[in-house]
Amino acid sequence: MNLMSSTLLTEDTGVPFDQLQAEQIAMFRQAWADAGHQHEPRVSVSRSVLPIVDEEDRRFFGLSALREKRDQVGVIDGLVARFGRSYVGAPDAIAAELAADAAVRDADTLLLTVPNQLGVDFNAKLLGTVVRHIAPAIGWAPKARL
Repeated sequence: MNLMSSTLLTEDTGVPFDQLQAEQIAMFRQAWADAGHQHEPRVSVSRSVLPIVDEEDRRFFGLSALREKRDQVGVIDGLVARFGRSYVGAPDAIAAELAADAAVRDADTLLLTVPNQLGVDFNAKLLGTVVRHIAPAIGWAPKARL
């Protein structure tokens, strides 16, 4: 058993999303250890990462960069929920923001959400930017070659 935490938590205590997730990770790992399991579980978190490197990216995500730099709070199924922010902007800025994200630092794996409605070619370009520019800046060692 492992833990996979998405970009949504059904609580809002006013604490930033990444810190809530880091707390969740610590609680999971402590409960795992308290249960006496012999191996370390893997923990993954997901983030929406949308680097802007050219005019096409700017057309798709430029306005998102202005409005999605913070967590969002809303109601889902009658519960107050906190949604993690999107990481939108220049690759070096995204790398710095991800490096400061408490849950990203605590997780073993970072899952990236991609805008699937833009198609395979666009997402291959987007992921290539992540692999070439963002991953090395924060010490990732991606296994895929794009």
